[in-house]
Amino acid sequence: MPKVLLIEDDEQLAGFLIRFLSSEGYSASYACGQNDGLRLFEENKYDCVLLDISLKDGNGYSVCAAIKSKDDTPVIFITASADEACTVAGFEIGADDYIGKPFGTRELLARMKNVMRRYQRSSPILRCGNVSIDTAKGIVLKNGGELMMSALEYRLLLVFFSNKNQLLSRDRLAEELWSLTKEFVSDNTLSVYIRRLREKIEDDPQQPHIIVTVRGLGYKAVDE
Repeated sequence: MPKVLLIEDDEQLAGFLIRFLSSEGYSASYACGQNDGLRLFEENKYDCVLLDISLKDGNGYSVCAAIKSKDDTPVIFITASADEACTVAGFEIGADDYIGKPFGTRELLARMKNVMRRYQRSSPILRCGNVSIDTAKGIVLKNGGELMMSALEYRLLLVFFSNKNQLLSRDRLAEELWSLTKEFVSDNTLSVYIRRLREKIEDDPQQPHIIVTVRGLGYKAVDE
């Protein structure tokens, strides 16, 4: 489920947008000001930020600059300040798109999907929870620290993270390992590799929250 952070000082509009985004399958968080917005951004990983320019305790330009200095999360300005100078200022500090009020919800949704799609194509980083894979460098990170992975463990984790929130059968996972080794992968071997991955990426391997078991069907990488 894509996660969206809305930073908007109009509480009525914010409530409407939160309900709309939830109905479209998004997990949406809301902040009315700069400080709360940056706090939420620090505490969570979002797929997109919707940002007003006029905020109760700051402005959207400062928030956008702070976000872009720390992360590659796409930012869309949503604001009544639709003159050229405001638009140019937003783009110069790293905004990915700009939509003036009033706007249609379908147009907003289309713009969100467009910027998120661009980032998915260009970013070599796959994330799930507090674990990420830098596919360009071939490394796995947890809370910023590198995890040592064998080739098979890396390949298996890559399959999970490339198919987040999707059920993967044991047969599908065994086929992925076979394609790398060209050797038969027994049911027990697969279980061993799943256990090893959990020991490395989970905070509590006995109570996994990233690679979860779907009883009788397989496994799923859950990105909450």
